[in-house]
Amino acid sequence: MLTERQGERLSGWLDAVRQDDLLSLHALAAGIDRDRDAVMAGLTLSWNSGVVEGHVNRVKMLKRQMFGRAGFQLLRKRVLLA
Repeated sequence: MLTERQGERLSGWLDAVRQDDLLSLHALAAGIDRDRDAVMAGLTLSWNSGVVEGHVNRVKMLKRQMFGRAGFQLLRKRVLLA
């Protein structure tokens, strides 16, 4: 369902999860139901935010490396020059 973008199978999967007796999966199914449109879009559409997430991850890594060592101006320079 995830790798082949088969979002149409989501309803069947959620029904199977609800019939099972694993409570943690019931909580997961309830969370998916709360935002079903976004989950369905993620399972069916071809575009994603992977590039943006990569940049956010890089900035967080730079911030962690510099924690307590320098101020915002140096962090800003490192982010812009990296």
